[in-house]
Amino acid sequence: MSEVEVRQLLVSSAHRLAGRPSDGPAPGPPDERVERVEVRRGLGLVGDRYYARPAHRDAAVTLMAAANLPVEIDPAADLRHTRRNVLLEGVDIDSLVGATIALDCGSGPVEFAVNRPARPCAWMDVTIGPGAQRALRGKGGVRCTPLSDGVLALGPATFRVLRGKAAGT
Repeated sequence: MSEVEVRQLLVSSAHRLAGRPSDGPAPGPPDERVERVEVRRGLGLVGDRYYARPAHRDAAVTLMAAANLPVEIDPAADLRHTRRNVLLEGVDIDSLVGATIALDCGSGPVEFAVNRPARPCAWMDVTIGPGAQRALRGKGGVRCTPLSDGVLALGPATFRVLRGKAAGT
């Protein structure tokens, strides 16, 4: 078990990064970041555009390491620019593909299956700046399936690898 921090949470009800990046993002709320979010087993984040969508159940929640945000390109880069859901400080989440993890923000652990890398796309060069897509290769976060219900909230949290590479199983 290790101590981490949930730095940002994003719940986006609309698909704002669709179409051609040269056309720019679609309009949406000025800030989709939230202080807490409800997680539902097998469904995702309540209120998010991928919630309960069968095609996205194995990728309903995307976790990203804060250390990998390309702030050298844009110091203001955050989850609104990367369209990831959870920004974690203190864990190399990209190294845990294939693992089962638990994140506890104080109201009980929420388990996730870490399924695959979240590959950066050309939108990153538009929303963050030129070179962001390349900077995020191999460290753009991970796509996950929630395995339990719970709540994630900003602030300190505990992080555990339950099964997989880092847990030795």
